[in-house]
Amino acid sequence: MHGYDRKESIRLQDQAETLADLLHFDTIFPEGSKVLEAGCGVGAQTVIIARINPGARITSIDISESSIAEAKKKIEAAGIANVTFRQGDVFQLAFQAGSFDHILVCFVLEHLADPAGALTTLRKFLKPGGKITVIEGDHGSAYFYPDSKEAHAAIDCLITLQAEAGGNALIGRELHPLLERSGYKDIRVSPRMVYVDRSKPKLVEGFTKKTFTAMIEGVRESVLSRGLIDQKIFDKGIRDLYRTTQSNGVFCYTFFKAFAEIV
Repeated sequence: MHGYDRKESIRLQDQAETLADLLHFDTIFPEGSKVLEAGCGVGAQTVIIARINPGARITSIDISESSIAEAKKKIEAAGIANVTFRQGDVFQLAFQAGSFDHILVCFVLEHLADPAGALTTLRKFLKPGGKITVIEGDHGSAYFYPDSKEAHAAIDCLITLQAEAGGNALIGRELHPLLERSGYKDIRVSPRMVYVDRSKPKLVEGFTKKTFTAMIEGVRESVLSRGLIDQKIFDKGIRDLYRTTQSNGVFCYTFFKAFAEIV
């Protein structure tokens, strides 16, 4: 769904930079840790994680060769030297069992038809006592002022589109049961709300406009071609989402960050 053209790559970078403090202030690994980033995409999160963990050795994998190439460019441009990239399918990785101290899965499970299977597969690559961090959004958590039934309808189109592709745009709320079902222990889930009003201009621009509304607007042609919504309703929904960025507007969205470990 995301990250496979230049415009989406820019949007993901805007999201990563805007939300770095909210999502990653506690994504800290001990010195010398071997970390697997499963599903690095175009490297938007990789740069942030590697920069705040210079003493960790990070292996970042993705199924897309073009995304790996884009991620490498970002890491090289940032002058970061503690990341190694490998192309691979999260369900068929060639690492030896117990290869990593920590696994990071960020904005990946939402795209998978079998997220529990992916978490179960990844578990074997952790050392005894190893830990996993999972971060996902939940499009059902979006609410705003002024409210708009058309804006909610436009958001629902993306949720439907992602479900048709085998994913789940509402997966954030499911992280605890998913990890439990996949055999992890000591699970903790931390909701991370993004609250945006006119007093937070960087979030107005970086999140409401360039991240969330841009993501919904980006599927316009796909949802219209499938007949999921009337064009006038969708376009009004997008206008209403942009309306929340004006002087008296408010926008809220919740991400979910889960921590767990194996015995």
